[in-house]
Amino acid sequence: MKRLALLGAGGHGKVVADMAGLVGWDKISFFDDAWPQLIRNGHWGIVGDSTVLLSRLSQFDGVLVSIGDCEMRWERHSVLQSAGAVMATIVHPAAIISPYATLGAGTVVMAGTVLNVDVAIGQAAIINTGATVDHDCRLGDAVHICPGAHLSGNVRVGNRSWVGVGAVVKQGIVIGEKALVGAGAVVVRNVAAGLTVVGNPARSVVVPTN
Repeated sequence: MKRLALLGAGGHGKVVADMAGLVGWDKISFFDDAWPQLIRNGHWGIVGDSTVLLSRLSQFDGVLVSIGDCEMRWERHSVLQSAGAVMATIVHPAAIISPYATLGAGTVVMAGTVLNVDVAIGQAAIINTGATVDHDCRLGDAVHICPGAHLSGNVRVGNRSWVGVGAVVKQGIVIGEKALVGAGAVVVRNVAAGLTVVGNPARSVVVPTN
């Protein structure tokens, strides 16, 4: 029996659990810091919080952080990895992935995605439903490429950046760390670290801090 622990019992976690069942994980257990007030996530039970998970790592063949927020996902992934957890990588059977693409530990690839030749993706990333990542792209740790987003060839995306639903990124573009590309944006210029860009063509906006 292959036993998987998922930390993070929200909607994204349900999708990851569903994928995991399709690719051979027999027993899937959720952990979430809302436990014990929250005891189920859809079809799956929640059996503890993050502290409980850290005390039970030896009971699982794989662990994955199923939290959508990039910063939080990376922080939890790093803690678990440092504690000796075996970080799982889960790919939906309906994804198309080149044999020459590489995926880091803790990354999930959803249904309908395409990862082309010589794509390299870091740890704890999310490549979401129907996204495409073309040849020679380099994506950092804990990035999130949202549903229906399309990256042309030779794109670079920095650690913990977010590319929104339906966004399009021109070939050769560099997106810096912790940047946010809005839904439907068309990115034709490099995006500096920490910037939020929206629109067609994508332009930076100031995001209120409170």
